[in-house]
Amino acid sequence: MKSFCNLFILFSLVVLSPVLSAQNQLIDEVYRPQFHYTPAESLLSKPNGIVFLNGKYHLFYPQELKGLQDRQVLCNRAVGTDLVHWRQQSAILLPAPDDEKDELFAVGSVLVDTQNLLNLQNAGETSSLLVFCLNGRSELIILYSIDEGQNWKQYPDKIDLSVAEDDLIDDPKVFWDPDSKKYILTVYRVPGRDLSSQGVSYYSSENLIDWNFESHFAGPGTCVDMVKLKVNRRDDDTRWVAFEGDGSYTIGSFDGKKFEPETAKAQGDFGKNYQGPITFQNGSGGDDRIFQLAFMEGGEYPGMPFEGQLSFPCELGLKKYLDGVYLMRKPVNELELLHEKGDTWEEKNLIPGLGKNLTKKVKGDCLHVQGTFDLKSASSFGFVVRNSKKAVGIEIRYDVTKGILSCQGKGVKLAPEDGKIELEVLLDRTSIELFGNGGKAVLSSCYTAEPDARDLVLYNTGGELFVEKLEVYPIKSMYEPK
Repeated sequence: MKSFCNLFILFSLVVLSPVLSAQNQLIDEVYRPQFHYTPAESLLSKPNGIVFLNGKYHLFYPQELKGLQDRQVLCNRAVGTDLVHWRQQSAILLPAPDDEKDELFAVGSVLVDTQNLLNLQNAGETSSLLVFCLNGRSELIILYSIDEGQNWKQYPDKIDLSVAEDDLIDDPKVFWDPDSKKYILTVYRVPGRDLSSQGVSYYSSENLIDWNFESHFAGPGTCVDMVKLKVNRRDDDTRWVAFEGDGSYTIGSFDGKKFEPETAKAQGDFGKNYQGPITFQNGSGGDDRIFQLAFMEGGEYPGMPFEGQLSFPCELGLKKYLDGVYLMRKPVNELELLHEKGDTWEEKNLIPGLGKNLTKKVKGDCLHVQGTFDLKSASSFGFVVRNSKKAVGIEIRYDVTKGILSCQGKGVKLAPEDGKIELEVLLDRTSIELFGNGGKAVLSSCYTAEPDARDLVLYNTGGELFVEKLEVYPIKSMYEPK
C-alpha cells in the first residue's frame, strides 16, 4: 500500500481562499465576540501555536469546514501585529491519510527555523515549520513555508521518534532550550496504549531531524506544553512550568533531559471554558514576555456562522508568596489599544441598602473593568454584567466570609492582600475572563445573554465597601474596516 508519507510528498497542498472576505470588514453579529478571536465561519478548535515573524504574529489553529471529505484536516491561520487585531488568512488543506488506520492529528506545533537547520531558506528568507503527529506510527510530519505562510510543502525526510509500534503519541510541542542549546520536543505518549503509563515524553535535537529520547514523565494528560518563567521578574530566579490540556500546571526544574517537579499539580484556570493552552513569545526588540492563549471550549453562539473562540492573550509570570510560588496570568497591555473613553471612580465608600449603583451610567456588552476594593465590613461584593430590566445578568461575586471568588457557578479560594481584593474583568459578547489579585486566580467562562442587556451593576452586602479605584472602559471591535 502506498504510504501516507509518499502520498503527502506527491500531493500539492491546497491553499484555500479566506473563507469569508468579511474578515476585512466590520463583523458585528450579536453573538460574535468583538475582541476574542473567532473564525469567520465553522468550528474553531485548540490552537497549534503562535510565532512572531517579520514584525507579525502568525496564529495557527485546526478548523473544520463543511464539505470536506472524512479525515481531512484543515489548518487555518490569522495574522496580526499587536496581539489584539487579527486578520484571517488562507488555510492549508492537508490530504487524508492513505491508510485507514492512520490519522493525522490536527493539534500540532509551530516554530521558526531561525538557524536554517533544515536548509530550506535562501538569503533574506525565514522558514516557518508546522509539526504534526501521525497516529499509528512513530513519525512526525513537518510542513514548511518560506514566504510567511502563503505556501506550504512537506519536508521530505522521515522524522522517526523510534517509539514502540503500539505506543500512542500526540500533541507535539517543539521549543528552543537556551540552557542545553538544543531543541526540545514534548509529546503526549501512552506507552503500549496503557493509560496508567500516560504522560509526557521528552526528546532533544540539534538539527530538528534526529531526536533523542531523554525521559518520560508519567501522569500529565494531553496538550502538554512547557515554558521557563522568571520569579518576581528576577533574571536570577527562574522555574520551568509544565502545562496540561486542562490548563493545570506543575512548577519544577528541567535540565534539557528530565523534568523534576517541585510542586503538586495546580489548577491554572477555575472557570468553565479553558482548554488546550499554548505559550509563545515575541523575542524581538527586548520583549521577553511569555504569552499564553487557549481555546474557550463549550460556548454557545445561537445562529452564528462559527463555533468557538480563543481566550484573550495573557502574559505569564511567577510570584513568590509565603506559602509558595504561584503562576500569575494577566491580560496583555495591548488591550488598551481597544479602549474607548471610559469612567474612573476613586475613594468611594459604598454602604449597602442605599440603592446606589456606582456604575449605573455604564452601558455595554464589551467592557474592560479594573478595580481595587478595600473590604472593610462587607460580607460580599461584586458585579452583575449584561444586566437588564427584563432579565438578571451574570454575577461576579467575592464572598468575604468564605474568601471565594466565583462566576458562572465556578469558584476559587482567594485571600485578600492587605485587606484588599483586586479584580480585572474582560467582558465580551459571549465570554467573561475574571482575574483576581493580579492574575493569581483566573476564571474563564462563556455565557449567552440577551443582546439588549447592557447594564453594569456594582453591589456590596453586609457592610461597607471602599472603592480605592475603579476604571471601566468600553472596548471597540478588533475587526477594523479595510
